[in-house]
Amino acid sequence: MKEPNDVIIRSVTKVAVVIILTFAINLFISGHHYPGGGFIGGLAFASALILLFLSFDIETVLKNIPVDFKVLAAVGVLISVLTGVGSLMFNAPFLSQSFGYFNLPVFGKTELATAVIFDVGVALAVIGTSITIILSIGDDR
Repeated sequence: MKEPNDVIIRSVTKVAVVIILTFAINLFISGHHYPGGGFIGGLAFASALILLFLSFDIETVLKNIPVDFKVLAAVGVLISVLTGVGSLMFNAPFLSQSFGYFNLPVFGKTELATAVIFDVGVALAVIGTSITIILSIGDDR
């Protein structure tokens, strides 16, 4: 059987994935002050991976991205829960956030908040869960 010629779809996918990942990072970063955050940023990131799965085969993508997505989801949930427990250690309600302004060398005066750590956990949990579901649906064995 002749191998299909997917040069155009694969070339467009490479450009589209970069655009989607950039947008996912923007959604994640802007989520602290504007709509977005870990959940929608994680979904956008997962959509880029799903596009790669559709354009290239799953085995090729997983060979180049050697991540166990079940473990990634578990680590994300663990980070999110530990962020909430961390506030209990400082005698604050569960999932209370704290923030401060710091002078960083390249960025200057920058706000850093504990909510970002929680969003990282949410994003990892969403990416891991979404990709695990897609891989289990697409598993033809």
